[in-house]
Amino acid sequence: MKILRQIGIFMAICWVSVVIEQLLPFAFPAAVIGMILLFLFLLAGVLRLEHIREKSDFLLGNMSFFFLPAGVSMVNYLDILRSSLLPILAICVVSTILTFAATAYTVQLAIRLMNRRAKS
Repeated sequence: MKILRQIGIFMAICWVSVVIEQLLPFAFPAAVIGMILLFLFLLAGVLRLEHIREKSDFLLGNMSFFFLPAGVSMVNYLDILRSSLLPILAICVVSTILTFAATAYTVQLAIRLMNRRAKS
């Protein structure tokens, strides 16, 4: 019953995010709206981590499975990918380096803030 409740929470947040997406006067992905809503609900205490832990662990553990359709559908666009291979590779390399750097600096900042809090 616990898993059904957690699935229900995720589905309700997804449904609300789709409704919000349709009401917005500009294009904004419902998935991003759903993540923002989930974050706000957790931050405000409306939801606790225990309410969604098992289902979110399952989804995170099987995340690669959800990328399969997108990866397989890329086969349909091989001609476009071949013609733009160098720009795509350059974007991938640069964005990977920037992501690594941003993550490293964020972790360093978090460690410094946690050490400061522990000392005071």
